[in-house]
Amino acid sequence: MHSSQLLRASLVAVLPLAAQAASGSGKSTRFWDCCKPSCSWPGKAAVNQPVFACQANNNRISDPGVASGCDGGSAYNCADQTPWAINDKLAYGFAATNLRGGSEGSWCCACYALTFTSGPVAGKTMVVQSTSTGGDLGDNHFDLAIPGGGVGLFDGCTPQFGGLPGQRYGGISSRNECSSFPSALQPGCSWRFDWFLNADNPTFTFQQVQCPSELTAKSGCKRSDDASFPVFTAPSGGNPAPASTSQKPASTSQKPAPTPSSNPVTPGGCSVQQWGQCGGQNWTGCTACAGSSTCKVINAYYSQCI
Repeated sequence: MHSSQLLRASLVAVLPLAAQAASGSGKSTRFWDCCKPSCSWPGKAAVNQPVFACQANNNRISDPGVASGCDGGSAYNCADQTPWAINDKLAYGFAATNLRGGSEGSWCCACYALTFTSGPVAGKTMVVQSTSTGGDLGDNHFDLAIPGGGVGLFDGCTPQFGGLPGQRYGGISSRNECSSFPSALQPGCSWRFDWFLNADNPTFTFQQVQCPSELTAKSGCKRSDDASFPVFTAPSGGNPAPASTSQKPASTSQKPAPTPSSNPVTPGGCSVQQWGQCGGQNWTGCTACAGSSTCKVINAYYSQCI
């Protein structure tokens, strides 16, 4: 072997392999079992920290080793890890995933842009972060975390809330039933009917993308290889999401951060573009909204420029 060939071989040996973005066609279901997300356990993937889990009162738990409420413990799915609308074409949320050819190490805390191809949401896009995985899920299966979607195999909602309305599989059938849910879960429940249009397990195409900061702010988890994936580009032309109970603040035992006015001057003179995060518990970024946007409290951990 010539010296130049030896040099190229040695370079190949030390260069890291680029992460390959997952993509394809998939199917969806819905669930909300209140259990501690499986990616909340340490050691599942190369991440900055496991996904946040919460106490029954929705205060975040600092110890990732606390047992799940589905196994007699005191850790549950945080109520702010529910879907919300960015505009009428785009929403963010969380899901349990099982992708063909992957594993928990490649799924936990990864983000995917789902473009729906069937039902009333055909053409809409939802970016989800994988906070759980499921051995009961099929290939390229995304189980969307939607309050009122049914508890499925496991029921942590009974020890956390005394139970939730709806069928074990499928959950509730009307938006009116959302009003009987704990207030912290009502916005995510209403989203199913307001933005998701009560779609019944729609199909989609998906592409792995870098996680939007709005999602990692709620989960607390970011993959070490996140920057290796394409930056998500929001679809153009979306109209603002209608004001509804899906946008009202969630109730928690901790007070939300104060709601800033639309254009205050913040330290450093920074501002947040429309649809970006502008506040919430432990938020250290900008709190001023650019243009005519106003910082609106979504829940204790997340405020958004709307």
